[in-house]
Amino acid sequence: MESEQRDELAGFLQVLPPVEFCCVYGSALHPNNHDKSKMVDYILGVSDPEQWHSEVRLGLELFPLTVILHGNPCLLCRSSSSFYLVFKNLRMNSDHYASWMVNLGGARLISGVADKVGVGVHFNPFVTWNNRMLKYGVVRMHNLVQDILNWDRFYLSGRLQKPVHILVDGVDIANVNSVNLRAAISAALLLLPSNFTEKDLYAKICSLSYMGDLRMLFAEDRNKVEKIVQGQLDLFQSMYKPFLEEYETKDWLQFTSYDNNVGKLSQACSVSATRSLVSSLPPAVRNQMGAKLGEKKISSGTGRVFSEVLVGSREEAAKCMQKVLSRKVMVSSARQAVSGFLAVGFVNGTRYLSQKMRKAWTSRTS
Repeated sequence: MESEQRDELAGFLQVLPPVEFCCVYGSALHPNNHDKSKMVDYILGVSDPEQWHSEVRLGLELFPLTVILHGNPCLLCRSSSSFYLVFKNLRMNSDHYASWMVNLGGARLISGVADKVGVGVHFNPFVTWNNRMLKYGVVRMHNLVQDILNWDRFYLSGRLQKPVHILVDGVDIANVNSVNLRAAISAALLLLPSNFTEKDLYAKICSLSYMGDLRMLFAEDRNKVEKIVQGQLDLFQSMYKPFLEEYETKDWLQFTSYDNNVGKLSQACSVSATRSLVSSLPPAVRNQMGAKLGEKKISSGTGRVFSEVLVGSREEAAKCMQKVLSRKVMVSSARQAVSGFLAVGFVNGTRYLSQKMRKAWTSRTS
């Protein structure tokens, strides 16, 4: 991403309270995308969403004064020796939220709906800033990390398997996400034949987080996966290159040739190779597969006991994993759809859904 584009996207953070993590995803990352009418998507990670929505305090509260920061009101508090700011996103940017949530419950209601109805993410869509239309989702850092490592919800972890541009990373999520990318390759390989191309691999990785997604039935472009891979192929290649090289070293796959800089690959499909791929999946997925296929306990030399999924055949393991992931995605997408509709209100919810359905209809009739 060019520095000018990065600076423009990062500029939006100046009108928000501080965050620990921020990334941009979606069509805004397409190298040839110059259409500023398309919505730019952000994910914001914060330590405490309820506090972030209501206030983030720095320092001790003495002598509060109202000041204007980046064109928005906040509080500047001072003592004899220090100054500090109290940011309030609900006060600074109340127009980002559905009015009923602001008036009836504020930050507690916003976080409650995200956690108890949805999957822990509150989205504010249709935010206008600097002549751009934006959408940003706020998530608790702990939940983000757990989803990346374990695929507990398989929601944000799925988004981070696709190209994103990180603008803020105070807790090294880029490094933590390497676990997610390795697991995504393993899951995709289980679903691929012995011979395939890089495009096939990236398309299969993309499709993991859409399996079972109810929106794909009526509110998503049926060519979405193909468009994501085609529009961001270079980003996928740079993103997954070190992990493919790692898997090649382990003899789990190998590059056989190249065609227009797109690699052709082959993989071993033996039961032994399948066990290795299954063992590389996140714990939450392995546990559910073990419950369906059976598992055995293995004792390590240090006295620790590990569970290994019983793999009878590659087809059986792939089918079981697909069912587990589809179930996770179906539940998460349904919960987040309800949460999102509540969070944005009836008008914006209907507007957002109609845009999605229009894209879906166009893709099915073109």
